[in-house]
Amino acid sequence: MTEILLLGGGRIGQTIAAFLAGSGDYRVTVADHDKDNLRPFAGLENIESMVLDFADPAALGAAMQDKFAVLSAAPYQLNQTIATAAKAAAIHYLDLTEDVASARHVKGLAEGSKTAFIPQCGLAPGFISIVAYDLTKNFDALHDVRLRVGALPQYPTNALKYNLTWSTEGLINEYINPCEAIVEGERREMPALGGREEFLLDGIAYEAFNTSGGIGTLGETLKGKVRNLNYRTIRYPGHRDLVRLLIRDLRLGQRPDLLKEIFELALPMTYQDMVVVFATVIGKKGQRIEQESYARRIHAREIDGRQWTAIQITTASGICAVLDLLAQGKIRDHGLVRQEEIDFKDFITNRFGANYAFPGDR
Repeated sequence: MTEILLLGGGRIGQTIAAFLAGSGDYRVTVADHDKDNLRPFAGLENIESMVLDFADPAALGAAMQDKFAVLSAAPYQLNQTIATAAKAAAIHYLDLTEDVASARHVKGLAEGSKTAFIPQCGLAPGFISIVAYDLTKNFDALHDVRLRVGALPQYPTNALKYNLTWSTEGLINEYINPCEAIVEGERREMPALGGREEFLLDGIAYEAFNTSGGIGTLGETLKGKVRNLNYRTIRYPGHRDLVRLLIRDLRLGQRPDLLKEIFELALPMTYQDMVVVFATVIGKKGQRIEQESYARRIHAREIDGRQWTAIQITTASGICAVLDLLAQGKIRDHGLVRQEEIDFKDFITNRFGANYAFPGDR
């Protein structure tokens, strides 16, 4: 079996461990600084657990010995330390971060590395970059590439039309940090919460607006090849204006800890969620301007006898599929591996990536 170190025993970590261990091909050691987070793993086949301080490079290095790869499902603030320890231990590194600074640090570590550094292996950034880049291959010249992703409650009832479905810290990070984009051929940083638009998908109205991190490395890959490239988060109409009131007008963007406390006090968690993935490319095919789009809605559902939320399924499936492709030799095993380098067909036909698929994709 392939030995994996998984850092973080929260909701996403539990899903990753279940998917990998359940395949019968991976033995997973789950580490967390809080022993209470390790209780769900007790007695599970092919899963071991350990208490570990992620901020301690020596302890991290010891835990990484004899492992094929380390997967970080830890808070994004810890990824720089984790990635540095992976470089020293000479093992493969994969994470789920949407944080731009963390991704840049990982990119620097990857230079000249004999092992693979694969950041941003989740949903957005992650799968959306694989989808969008695959669409671009059908065009002779690119005009616009638009990435839209949202994790939403199926049954919104509050004024924000939102329930917590994943990391509150990660959510706030996306709402307050600058957003990378390409505008009229030039790479720029755009303010979060700007660029609001509305659209219909299968008759349902949504809004989308700029949030940080979702573009991943696609801006570097498509620089000089596309006129406009942007990423926006999908929500139900009205959400953006209320969030902007909190973050801008009431200045809670300057108090992220307080904003987190308010969100977690006021917004209930839901296990009845869905993920919307919508990518559009406009460009030239021959002499004609054409558009191609990719749209999916993934709902919470049961897999292998356990109920998982849509955000658990999509995030865990992303990093598990990338790990699986790496272990199978279908991804380069050294240096920085960008999400858009991963072949869409390989991903969607993978046993884990297939959780995103329509029957016709397989």
